[in-house]
Amino acid sequence: MNSKFPTYRELLNGSADYPEGDWLALSGIQHYAFCKRQWALIHIEQLWQENARTTAGQLEHERVDDYSQSETRGNLLILRSLRVFSRKLGITGICDVVEFHRDDNGVELHGRDGEWSPYPIEYKHGHAKVRDEDRLQLCAEAMCLEEMLACEIPNAALFYRETKRREIVELDDNLRDTVVSLTQQMHDLYRRGCTPKVKRTKSCNACSLKDLCLPELSKTMSAKEYIKENIAVDR
Repeated sequence: MNSKFPTYRELLNGSADYPEGDWLALSGIQHYAFCKRQWALIHIEQLWQENARTTAGQLEHERVDDYSQSETRGNLLILRSLRVFSRKLGITGICDVVEFHRDDNGVELHGRDGEWSPYPIEYKHGHAKVRDEDRLQLCAEAMCLEEMLACEIPNAALFYRETKRREIVELDDNLRDTVVSLTQQMHDLYRRGCTPKVKRTKSCNACSLKDLCLPELSKTMSAKEYIKENIAVDR
């Protein structure tokens, strides 16, 4: 990890809060961990392109993201599409599902009797990944909940549609330190309006932005400028 970025513990003990106007999309950490350039094209240059994978994922999230379907099952409270944020990380987003389990060592919730322990669950298309992009997004969601509720969340889960199984994720300090580092890098690039250059890899073939990324043109203009110029020529 780059030593110029604080660790998770250091963040808790003294980092200044980000003003709300500077908060970034929490989901962007998954894009950034996959490819810094992809993140910048989406979140700085405001480019997006659907492919079969993103469309399938969007349809699945539409079925999950419905706050009106929140429900209680005995000692289990299930909240869907729960908005979360972290002033320390400067991010905000929506948790697909947060299970609250009745727990004498949990936290109080407004309008609910008793104490509850939160357990975030992120729904994903496909199957479990070797790389940590999904786990980092899940960890960021848990860190937001911890800050909002003044609690600790040691574990969370990823649910993959293809395998229909939960992957239990231990939210250790290594994962948390990486979230802190990546979010601070994102803030730095966003502040500077900088879209990083990249080298083509095998991962590019699965990227929904591969036709817009145009890394071979990155030395002369941004992808957004290139698209605008070509649209003007076509007209």
